[in-house]
Amino acid sequence: MATMLQTGSLFTAALVGAIAAVVSILSGLAICDTLRHSAGPHTAHEVVSWWPLLIYGPWTVASLSILRSALHQRRALHSWSIVLLFSTLATLLCVAQAPRTIAAGAASALPAVAALACFQQVVRQITLTRPPRQATPRHRNPTVSALDPLRLTPAARRSKDGVPPGYPAADSRTVHSPSHSHSHSHRFGYGA
Repeated sequence: MATMLQTGSLFTAALVGAIAAVVSILSGLAICDTLRHSAGPHTAHEVVSWWPLLIYGPWTVASLSILRSALHQRRALHSWSIVLLFSTLATLLCVAQAPRTIAAGAASALPAVAALACFQQVVRQITLTRPPRQATPRHRNPTVSALDPLRLTPAARRSKDGVPPGYPAADSRTVHSPSHSHSHSHRFGYGA
């Protein structure tokens, strides 16, 4: 059962990654002409064809950095800020070129927003697939329990009062050695 769940989880993550890749490619194709058109009046003709790379180049590099950080289970706030910045720039440039209607503005903003949403879900699938790291213990040598006298040395088995561990100190007053009781019997004339 656990193997089937793991296989299903990996298959779902791979499917999410494939769909996100297709959406990102379609988003780039849909937005390319709009980005070229926005750069047309102010840029040389040779550079206009490469203009979308100025948007999706940093976006792609930051996305790869986020994926690498997710694989190593680290945060990538700087890379996320770059992705959000260039997604916002792409959205604004596309909306600026669209007709002044709500439907046209939403349709022009959709490619960049869809690519960003799919990418965020890919990162989420990576963080769900990889289990969290276990914190390493700070102390290398385990401490010996005071309730386990078998692991203690003979010298450490007795406290400073001469009482074995686990016995209250008050009991030591009633315990007498044989030599001590023998001397009391001689004192009162009971000994031979």
